[in-house]
Amino acid sequence: MSKATGAGSAASGTNGARGPATDSQGGAVTTYEDGPLPAERPVSGQQTAQPYHPPQAYAAQSGGTAGAAAGGGTTGGTSGGTVRRPRTGAKTTPRTRKARLRVAKADPWSVMKVSFLLSIALGICTVVAAAVLWMVMDAMGVFSTVGGTISEATGSNESNGFDLQSFLSLPRVLLFTSVIAVIDVVLATALATLGAFIYNLSAGFVGGVELTLAEDE
Repeated sequence: MSKATGAGSAASGTNGARGPATDSQGGAVTTYEDGPLPAERPVSGQQTAQPYHPPQAYAAQSGGTAGAAAGGGTTGGTSGGTVRRPRTGAKTTPRTRKARLRVAKADPWSVMKVSFLLSIALGICTVVAAAVLWMVMDAMGVFSTVGGTISEATGSNESNGFDLQSFLSLPRVLLFTSVIAVIDVVLATALATLGAFIYNLSAGFVGGVELTLAEDE
């Protein structure tokens, strides 16, 4: 290189090159001036790195530019941000999820327990209702009026007739109602358990009762 440089001066070209020169053997040699490499040189017109903005579904409103010009450089309202406009005309109907289930088997033991408790509650309600009804009818004078009529119809000179008030006294009415309630408890429990066995047999042939359950909105 030293011989090529001393052989003759070359005209400076682009990218810092002086141009072709002639060495001692007559070959053309290109020389470069001292300076930064081509990769290290600044590129003319290169822009600074900008933050990445993802594509938006709606165009940004340009109302903040006018506010910046009128306010002396301060943006008015929302500038540079993306404003999403509400959709009009498109209504989405909520879908109700439904599930179709089948009662394949009823446990007789659980049916017996539930029916026993329900029949006991029904028996207690029957006794209380009978007591309340008797007290209301007694306060209205139904037993005295009807009892007097029956005693006059069935009475004679030797006897006073049938006494309805003593026959339909409150303790006797409650005792009779309690016996009915106990019989109702036994019969309801037995019939419900028997019904569970019959349902299991029929479900084995036809598949059972199908239910469609929907989610509450």
